[in-house]
Amino acid sequence: MEFFQKETITAFEAKDIAQWISFGPVIFQTARVLRNSGILQMIEDSGKIGLTIDEIHRQTNISVYGVRVLLESALGTGLVLVNNERFTITKVSYFILHDELTKVNMDFVQDVYYKGLFSLDKSIESGKPEGLKEFGEWNTVYEALSQLPEQVQKSWFNFDHFFSDDAFPFVLPMVYKNGIKKLLDIGGNTGKWAIASAQFSNEIKISILDLPGQLNVAKKNIAELGLSERINFLEGNMLDKLQKIPTGFDAIWMSQFLDCFSEKQIVDILKKCYDALDENGVVFILEPFWDRQKFKTAAFCLQQTSLYFTCVANGNSQMYSFATFSKCISAAGFIVEEQQDGIGVSQTLLKCTKILNPKL
Repeated sequence: MEFFQKETITAFEAKDIAQWISFGPVIFQTARVLRNSGILQMIEDSGKIGLTIDEIHRQTNISVYGVRVLLESALGTGLVLVNNERFTITKVSYFILHDELTKVNMDFVQDVYYKGLFSLDKSIESGKPEGLKEFGEWNTVYEALSQLPEQVQKSWFNFDHFFSDDAFPFVLPMVYKNGIKKLLDIGGNTGKWAIASAQFSNEIKISILDLPGQLNVAKKNIAELGLSERINFLEGNMLDKLQKIPTGFDAIWMSQFLDCFSEKQIVDILKKCYDALDENGVVFILEPFWDRQKFKTAAFCLQQTSLYFTCVANGNSQMYSFATFSKCISAAGFIVEEQQDGIGVSQTLLKCTKILNPKL
């Protein structure tokens, strides 16, 4: 991508950025505390008049010292301005308070993998999610997901759904435009795609294949909407070498699922898909690829999210570039027949068809 092909900043700017990196955890936690304590909202509500440290102290019962150190840190990071000892917010604070992308990312980092990042070096060395031990003894976060603390689950699902749900209205007609009636949703998670599909057309029959914990959540959500008779549930673990994908489906759907696996595992899963489909079968993959983003900030968010997979999720997957991911598709015997970038926040939809008689 052209964003990352050449350096465009001066040495002075580079040193400035290096200091932001050095104090990155401090900057993050200060912004989070100012948001969660209500201080930023109070300052915003005060408008152009602003608030003094003492006024904030009286409204929040946070000590003068506490308010002062938070706001002085915030001055350095551009969260607030001060004139005549009165603090007002900036555009940056506006996004901290009101931008859904920012809120979802901040909560995900804090609740899901901030502490796990302390084990990043060990995870890189071992290829295992060493930071997952902050929550308990599991091999991957997917086994643990239904048992994690409520706030962790909330931030995890809010993050996952934010980056996929807004894409569904756009991709539903793309997926079902050519008469696909029977679809297998692998890694269906909470059932969002299956529900959207069932509501899109009464003629569509969907089956979800996932781990037992995730299926239980999906069953509950689907039952509450009265769609249980329209959607089937299949327990399975795609990392199990003996796990086969059932046949008889027109298409297989995987949304933000394959980024949960290593390259070798992706190839193995896609080979199972190849074996399960007939010659006219299709695999639809919805994924956010960092090298297919229109804006540098979008690529940045995906690149930084990769370290969650490294230290908490499984130790060996990431938010892939399309350059890397496409090699897995080819290795499994598929070709990308259609590709649509720029869907929703950051998604790409791939329609993959079989290369007949490939050398697998």
